[in-house]
Amino acid sequence: MDSRISARALDAALGGWHTREPAYEALADGIRLLCLDNRIAARTLLPAERALAQTLRVSRTTVASAYASLRASGHITSIRGSGSVTLPQVPRGGGTVLTAPGSIDLQQASPAAWPGLAGIIAETAADAATLVARSGYDTLGSRRLRAAVAQRYSDRGLETAADQILVTTGAQSAIHLLAEVLVAPGDRVLVETPTYPHAAEAFRSAGARLVAVPVTTDDGWDLGRAAEAMTRTRPRLAYLMPTLQNPTGRSMSDAEEQAIQRAAADSGTLLLTDDTTSELFFTGSAPLRFAGDDAVRIGSLGKTVWGGLRVGWVRADAATIRRLHGARPPRDLGTPELEQAIAIRLVELMPEILPQRGSLLAAGHDALRRSLERELPSWTVPQVAGGVSLWVGLPDPLSSALVMSARADGVYLTAGPRFAVDGGYENRLRIPFTAPPADLERAVELLARVWERVRAGVPAAAGVSRDALV
Repeated sequence: MDSRISARALDAALGGWHTREPAYEALADGIRLLCLDNRIAARTLLPAERALAQTLRVSRTTVASAYASLRASGHITSIRGSGSVTLPQVPRGGGTVLTAPGSIDLQQASPAAWPGLAGIIAETAADAATLVARSGYDTLGSRRLRAAVAQRYSDRGLETAADQILVTTGAQSAIHLLAEVLVAPGDRVLVETPTYPHAAEAFRSAGARLVAVPVTTDDGWDLGRAAEAMTRTRPRLAYLMPTLQNPTGRSMSDAEEQAIQRAAADSGTLLLTDDTTSELFFTGSAPLRFAGDDAVRIGSLGKTVWGGLRVGWVRADAATIRRLHGARPPRDLGTPELEQAIAIRLVELMPEILPQRGSLLAAGHDALRRSLERELPSWTVPQVAGGVSLWVGLPDPLSSALVMSARADGVYLTAGPRFAVDGGYENRLRIPFTAPPADLERAVELLARVWERVRAGVPAAAGVSRDALV
């Protein structure tokens, strides 16, 4: 056992779990989804049956039956005298959970590899003798790659030198490294909600206390809340995705950028901007937000080229780069040389790659929008100019129930609460449009059937409007 979760914390994480009968299976499904999403880590001690029953205001038999169902499905194990502990969920196939053959996995918002990647890999591998002549350990990054990334930032209006870049094994590695170096236990970190869940996990792992600022597709960032939060809590760091934010797809306006920059300056908050999706417009581009040396930036090739190419970077002032470089060896000993050599060519080809990626994403986006408007007209489908997903509004707070039920029909999605910082979003669903259009259309057809089934099974006491179910 590595940790434990209290009955009160589990109740908050479950949200509106009672979405079908029998109640014990609805409860078991809610806990399953928390385990599958890693919102409850493996080897976590669950609350005792009596304590959870009292908190949820259900019978102890309901909780005992839910735990029995979870044991049968391999999500927990129970040891006499020690309680019930969650088990690791081993991935299989293309997603992050066990997926059946022929299923449609929309959990990861990452497009297929750029078509020219195989040729670039082959060309790079032909020069293998040059690569293996080096030691292979490089915790700062290839000089050529750092220069190429720096030039890319300079081309976008932010003058950058190679010594302001540190290469990492993907953006997630960069976020963890920054959290470890820049955040001390107890520090407050401001984050958007909804947000990229693995970033929030990284800051929590570093001991940060998260301060949430809402962002929506239609209205953007809650500037009043952001200014108040920075003034009141004086966060050490603010993690933002200012362009094509994940999952909302919203991009900051000039006024939003200026307001947040002023609030950060007044509170002494360091801005950390995530650029991983910032160039994925269907057509055209947008200004680089917070384009100054007072912000730290992260980027990667995961969304623009291929998720299997684990190359990312940090862009910061030279002093911060030296701090990160010094702290890196206990975590890893550098980014693989072959991947860096491949990345050099790809970064230089970005003006060619990005329009192709924009066209691919636009085709998926258009197919998904058409299908949702046709099959699920009661859902709210936002307008976006790019990115990788739609932050869809549901007429009833049944996101988790829908996601669990859809798995039985071979559609794998991530429920809205996974992207929340402090709970909520049961009326939201992130649907990536990175899959082939035919898969997206079939997924929506299946979701339409599952949605009717889920709504029809909601108990009257669950708080969902019965008028909305007809």
